Amino acid sequence: MLSRNDSHDLTKPERHAVPRLGVLGGGQLAKMTALAAAQMGCEVFVLERQPEFPADSLDTHSIIADWDDPQQLLQLGSMVDVVTLENEFVSIEALEALSSAGHIVRPTAATMKLVRDKYLQKLTLADFGLPVPRFSAVPDRAAARRFGFPAVLKKRCHSYDGKGNATVRTAGELDAAWARLDGDHNPLYVEELCALRMELAVIVTRAVDGDMVCYPVVETVNRDHICHVVKVPSGVPEPVATLVADMARRATAALCAVGGFGIEFFLCEDGRVLVNEIAPRVHNTGHYTIEACVCSQFENHLRAVMGWPLGLPEMRAPAAAMVNLLGSGDGPGTPFGLFQALSVPGAHVHVYGKARSARGRKMGHVTALGPTADAALATASKAANYIRFGE
Repeated sequence: MLSRNDSHDLTKPERHAVPRLGVLGGGQLAKMTALAAAQMGCEVFVLERQPEFPADSLDTHSIIADWDDPQQLLQLGSMVDVVTLENEFVSIEALEALSSAGHIVRPTAATMKLVRDKYLQKLTLADFGLPVPRFSAVPDRAAARRFGFPAVLKKRCHSYDGKGNATVRTAGELDAAWARLDGDHNPLYVEELCALRMELAVIVTRAVDGDMVCYPVVETVNRDHICHVVKVPSGVPEPVATLVADMARRATAALCAVGGFGIEFFLCEDGRVLVNEIAPRVHNTGHYTIEACVCSQFENHLRAVMGWPLGLPEMRAPAAAMVNLLGSGDGPGTPFGLFQALSVPGAHVHVYGKARSARGRKMGHVTALGPTADAALATASKAANYIRFGE
């Protein structure tokens, strides 16, 4: 295990008055969590598999190790007060070993076990009476054909930003989709292809004692299964927003969650509101909260996992919007057009500091506030349109 930014032996830390947080994963979510932690005088220890990761640019303790190795996690656990995650890909066995040794992990291994496998996640939500799209496990192609088409074939694990999904409109498209997802080696499931009126999302933060705060319901606009735009408020009728927020709280409670969770919903053309999926961490659809809310999703996640009181999720302005900055091709992670973007009044530009760009990779985001969501989106889009990665 390689560690830097330290002038003392971290393998035998004393319990200091200064709180210490360990984060598994060093991407932009860890970086923004660490920024919130710095505001509260909390030391952050980030464990990442590869060097040159976004959170490494901060004054954090950077640790290069395998997060699936229980021994490496045990060493991290000995350095900190609490361990949290910025992604859901860490092995359950490693998290269980950490917990069994007496270290605090939030969310818990039990929660992650239910959420990490998206088929089990759907089963759990359905068992708690939450509406979800019709779905089924598909151990083979024959099971997928019995389910019927059109449908969406999905990986049960290690799926994000559409990289584990394939839309299958006819039986003739099944073999290609199965091969694309490597269904002979990856467990898959299938769900109905819903006719959508709108996609919605909510960030819920749940404390150790069960206290919860719910952020505003947002509309998400996706391109190629990747979140492109977030608008808040969502513009749905108040009864729909109230229903979505209630379902988000119930889903978070059903999983015994601790920390910030992103819950995505489908508002279908036939009027149904369905839970799409849950991310057991701070989430892209909540990045707007940094500028737009009294307490950001990152600060509230920190408060929750450290056992501190939760902050207020209320908006500071009537409306906000966020535009993701996606890589347009392979190349260095340096942004082009940053000077022009920063010249747009009211635009808040976030560049994650990733070393390399790839097509569709999340490289940053722009947030703006305004009197309406459309006005805020116009400002954010103007700045975002100047910025390119990978050119």
